Amino acid sequence: MMRPDDLSITVYLHKAPVDFRKSINGLAILVEAEMELNPFEKALFAFCNRQRDKIKVLYWERNGFCLWYKRLDKERFKWPNKQASDVITLTTQELNWLLDGFDLWSNKPHQTLNYQSVI
Repeated sequence: MMRPDDLSITVYLHKAPVDFRKSINGLAILVEAEMELNPFEKALFAFCNRQRDKIKVLYWERNGFCLWYKRLDKERFKWPNKQASDVITLTTQELNWLLDGFDLWSNKPHQTLNYQSVI
């Protein structure tokens, strides 16, 4: 069984909102046609609806597709802006943060320092 906390699993985020009437077959077609990825690889494919209150995660497990679904009662998922590329790659840790409500795109790291010498 694929474990969502497995660090070797890549998470692909479909940036554009998806019609959530789509189920396994429709989402697998989106993975192949729009994301240009293989839906049978060891990966998670995450989709969000237009209101950003629902997420579906599709993945292949040995002999069939699995579909995981989360619906929020009050809040909204933080989703990447339109300037980001069509497909975004996340780690499983980042997916967990996204599911917990963190905004991965507004966080900024410390400034990069480029020194030439320690003296």
